[in-house]
Amino acid sequence: MSQVKYYILAVFLALSIASFASDSIFDQGGNSPKDKIEDNIKQAQLLFDRGDYFDALIALQTTLKIAEDSKNKEKEGEILIKIGELQFLTGDSENAISTLIKAAEINRLLSNDMNLAVIYNLNGEIYASKGDFKNALDYYDTSKSLFEQEGVETLVAQVLYNESKILIEQKKYNLASPLLEKSIVKSKSEKANDLTSKALVKSGLTYLNLNNLDKALSQTIEGFELANENNFSQTLSEAHSVLSTIYEQKGDFKNSNIHLRQFIKLNDSINKAKFEKLGPNKEAQFLLNTKDRINTDLQQELIQEKADDDVNKLTTVLSVLLITFLSLLTLSLYKNNNIRLKTNNMLHKKNDELLTEKERAEIAAQTKTKFLSTVTHELRTPLYAVTGITNMLLDENPKPEQIQHLKSLKFSGDYLLTFINDILQINKIEANKVELDPETFNLKHKVENVISALNNSAHDNNTIIHYEYDKDLPQVFNADQLKISQILINLIGNSIKFTKDGDIWVRVKKLHNSKENYTVHFEVEDNGIGISKEKQESLFESFNQGSVQINRKYGGTGLGLSIVKGLIGILKGKIYMKSTLGKGTAFSFEIPMEYSKEIIEVKQENFTTKTKDLDLSKLQILVVEDNKINQMITKKILNKMGLTCQVVDNGEEAVDKVKKEDFAVVLMDIHMPGISGIEATKRIRLFDKQQTIFALTAVTLEDKMQEFEEAGFDDIISKPFKQEDFEKKLYQALTKTEKANA
Repeated sequence: MSQVKYYILAVFLALSIASFASDSIFDQGGNSPKDKIEDNIKQAQLLFDRGDYFDALIALQTTLKIAEDSKNKEKEGEILIKIGELQFLTGDSENAISTLIKAAEINRLLSNDMNLAVIYNLNGEIYASKGDFKNALDYYDTSKSLFEQEGVETLVAQVLYNESKILIEQKKYNLASPLLEKSIVKSKSEKANDLTSKALVKSGLTYLNLNNLDKALSQTIEGFELANENNFSQTLSEAHSVLSTIYEQKGDFKNSNIHLRQFIKLNDSINKAKFEKLGPNKEAQFLLNTKDRINTDLQQELIQEKADDDVNKLTTVLSVLLITFLSLLTLSLYKNNNIRLKTNNMLHKKNDELLTEKERAEIAAQTKTKFLSTVTHELRTPLYAVTGITNMLLDENPKPEQIQHLKSLKFSGDYLLTFINDILQINKIEANKVELDPETFNLKHKVENVISALNNSAHDNNTIIHYEYDKDLPQVFNADQLKISQILINLIGNSIKFTKDGDIWVRVKKLHNSKENYTVHFEVEDNGIGISKEKQESLFESFNQGSVQINRKYGGTGLGLSIVKGLIGILKGKIYMKSTLGKGTAFSFEIPMEYSKEIIEVKQENFTTKTKDLDLSKLQILVVEDNKINQMITKKILNKMGLTCQVVDNGEEAVDKVKKEDFAVVLMDIHMPGISGIEATKRIRLFDKQQTIFALTAVTLEDKMQEFEEAGFDDIISKPFKQEDFEKKLYQALTKTEKANA
């Protein structure tokens, strides 16, 4: 349909809708706008199913006005999609794109991913019909991702089929074939016979062009038979065409001629029906019907006006004159409005493309996060076995020649675990998933503890760490001490790594304060190898270590400084760096911290010793773990601590055990066959609120913390764990149990 004809139609529709809206927001039967919308949509769907696209379009345009007046955004978004589809089917692609852009804006505001997927699929079909295959494939790709996210397999199959049609058009048959195979499998499982038959025939065409005639014949015949059973005339027509070519290639000219004749006959019938519904006569009739309906309404109004007094007659004349004037004015402004419409459409289109790219990036980010979470679990589980068995062997008086090998194995396991944790930390920082967890703590003692933990590594390099704490700076603050510790561990650890036979200075100073809000300045300076100027610019980027030579000589992942920068940003601080090659490096950072008047006592506790002081003879631990190696490791660690334990390998058994017996602690794995550890814990909490349950898991804790708390876990132990941390948490739980039993 041309732009001018569509504009004339729009004027007629605008007049009829204005008349309709004034008295039909509630119809004579008293129906609400919502009911009226539903009735009109059903009527439009019936017209659509019959192929009366122009009549369906009028019904939907009228319904759209009702939805807009009643501010029903949900229905407005749905109706616009149907209008866009009809505009495309009636050959008005440009207005279809404009309508679908509006539909996308509304559904994006409503966060309706299902409707957005439908819109992007339609956009793909429109651009494919225009020969813009690149844009079409981009839209199909985004649509497919959203359909997969929504779990609608039939529509995923449809998009795969649509993508394959473009690849066939581009003669990329080897790429189209696997997409069609996937489409066939999915559509068969969903019993979508229409799509299955179409995909089978296209698959036959693909194999024909790949010179696999036997496969082409079997696929096409299967599609032909399915289409014939269900009377899918369009698919039957294409199947006859493909079969004719296949038989011709195989030298069976008789069958080739039969199918060719059937194709011509059926195709002529389809084209005739299509012409009757979408041809110029139908379009003209569509415009005339609309015009006649408007004229009839106007005539009825004039007859009614004649029965009124002179004032009403004058009003009628003035109304007609006003309508005439407005029509002329509208026509005179048409050209300028048309130009503006095209410009707006272009801007909307570009905006929609940008938003589509944003959504595609968000989907990719979600996929990346899920992938990392899965990989983390799969890596941490075997690492639990590696580190656990290594520690056990080191404790079991190995031969002198085996000790070094076991220490190397332990180092490798610890290094791999650090690397995994660093990647996860970077991923969380980039995804803005790291949250602040402020608490009151002694800053001076915290820095001392970090230095104490790293002193052994410094001594190995014959390096001395000097510590200075500003006497004018208070010691107790309310801040996120864990993140501050991570930053210091990374910076001091870096200095130790690159400083041999030297010195490291750690300084904590007051920069300035306003009442109880302090800006604290931290500095880590060394006289190590330093960093060249050209490498300093990219030093905070992920996987950057200055040079290949440095990486090989000193090791490391190159993620530490990237993590430091991210954590300082989360703490709303700033970081600085000065370095001279061969002379040393100084990192400094400033973060705001809140002074606290609370008194913090620093206690050093030996939990391993205290654990041994407990009466463990009557205490039992239940280990719920499906991995046999992990069962053995956990059992040996507990036995070494003097504890007895029972082991079960699924959640159902664990629930039954807790019902029948008393356990001091339940160590619950999360991923198991049958019900998960989370579900098992929820079931136990239904009949036992006091039972101590630890989640013993390799999943990413930050992502599951809320789920663990809601399930009712008392604490979480991450695999692989340090034995002293494990013993500390067990001691706290066992102390609570012993007090309860006293």
